[in-house]
Amino acid sequence: MFAAATKLSASLAALLLAGALSAAPLSIEKQGSFAAGGTVVPAKTAYDPYHPTADGQDLHGDHAFVRYQIPTDARTYPLVFLHGHGEFSKTWETTPDGRDGFQNIFLSRGFKVYLVDQPRRGGAGKATVKGEIPAKSDEAFFFGQFRMGMWPKFYENSQFPEDAESLNQFFRQMTPNTAPYDAKVNARAMAAVLEKSDDAVLVTHSQGGGIGWLTGMMSDRIKGIASYEPGSNFPFPKGEVPAPIRTSSFFGDFKADEVPLEDFKKLTRYPIVIYYGDYIPKEPSTNPHLDYWRAAVKMAHLWADAVNRHGGDVEVIELPEKGLRGNTHFLFAEKNNLEVADLFSAWLKDKKLDIR
Repeated sequence: MFAAATKLSASLAALLLAGALSAAPLSIEKQGSFAAGGTVVPAKTAYDPYHPTADGQDLHGDHAFVRYQIPTDARTYPLVFLHGHGEFSKTWETTPDGRDGFQNIFLSRGFKVYLVDQPRRGGAGKATVKGEIPAKSDEAFFFGQFRMGMWPKFYENSQFPEDAESLNQFFRQMTPNTAPYDAKVNARAMAAVLEKSDDAVLVTHSQGGGIGWLTGMMSDRIKGIASYEPGSNFPFPKGEVPAPIRTSSFFGDFKADEVPLEDFKKLTRYPIVIYYGDYIPKEPSTNPHLDYWRAAVKMAHLWADAVNRHGGDVEVIELPEKGLRGNTHFLFAEKNNLEVADLFSAWLKDKKLDIR
């Protein structure tokens, strides 16, 4: 009996040390959900309830869906989280191996947390245009594109949990579009989200980074942007767009977008931080997955330089340079995600975005 109790105590201590159990209860003052933005396609004819037709009915769609939680004694500025390609808000929740994700980590640090499903994805699946959802076998490709490794082997010293069940959980959180991806539709919906959250820090991942820059040029509710591994749609003002970066990527050369200078300057109104993980080469690579991210990081630095030239405040942080190694594309959901969160917390503190 004593030996069994000792084993139980040891197991409990191990769980606490691993961060699997919270040291203190989390008090939530308010929580809920809402739709934001979107459009309505009006009926073309009068509705006949005895002979219903599509032409006689409205269609609501292209909105974002948001779930939020507000802890007791919350900090002033919420964190509004937007997922990346092939994902939905689950990406910020419990990690694939069952630990707290950024949702709970930052709730426990006193932040109001808003989790967004972008239009035509996840809980915001209703669209105003036609779409198809094919049953597509592509998991080995994205295992490579997300820098987890070359299927079926993980890269050495990976921070991604490598057990079979964690990988199973990860693949099951991937979510298709219900209709064609449209960055402007998504940005308009995100601007509407921010009208409901009020002034906030926008936190994006991957493809969501491009939506974040568009939103940042539309909304005056943004106090800062933190972008995890943005991989496309960096906007430059006319006359300053860099040449495409040659790559061996399956997606071709890495290109930037052009926007009016007046819009671009709106990105200088608040601080921005960009984070990238590990396994990103500094020189051109014959690995098409890794070479894509080499080009993305290079473009991110060029973009940061452009924003800063115009009076902005952008910092690009590569985690290995901060002593954090082994992170894939999902650095906020991996075994060292508390350390990754600490970097973000330090930035929030430095920019006075963690005030109460």
